[in-house]
Amino acid sequence: MYLTHALPADVRTAAATDPSTVHSVAGGGEPLRCCLRNAADGEELLLFNYEPPLPDSPYRERGAVFAHAGECPGPANGDYPADWLGKPQALRAYDARGWIHPATRTHDGANPSAALAEVLAAPGVVEVHSRNLAYGCYMFAATHRESPFQDR
Repeated sequence: MYLTHALPADVRTAAATDPSTVHSVAGGGEPLRCCLRNAADGEELLLFNYEPPLPDSPYRERGAVFAHAGECPGPANGDYPADWLGKPQALRAYDARGWIHPATRTHDGANPSAALAEVLAAPGVVEVHSRNLAYGCYMFAATHRESPFQDR
């Protein structure tokens, strides 16, 4: 089994005061990385650059993400995000060094939980980043329940 991980609250708090962060109002449907759901029309959002935590490696990346501008309760549970079921994603697998693992693959959205569990089951995979296929944006991380990386 696995756990999904949303954006840490301290990252969102720091981004709120960064001059490069864009403050906006949702049109509806923006993927929120703080609570792993789509934004509702009218919610106040932040759009900022985020680098998911990995060990120091050549595969670290930064990219734009949306999050709530105000308080956010976080995701409802550690399961696959319900709003993103049925959406194709890239599942980028990483080993303990923070290097991309050959188990990396895409899924068509039909059974994302099974696809994610399969990638995490590959020997040597310690973390997976789900990424949007069209934009390449980071969506969330997933780890084994007993992973040393689960405390993000």
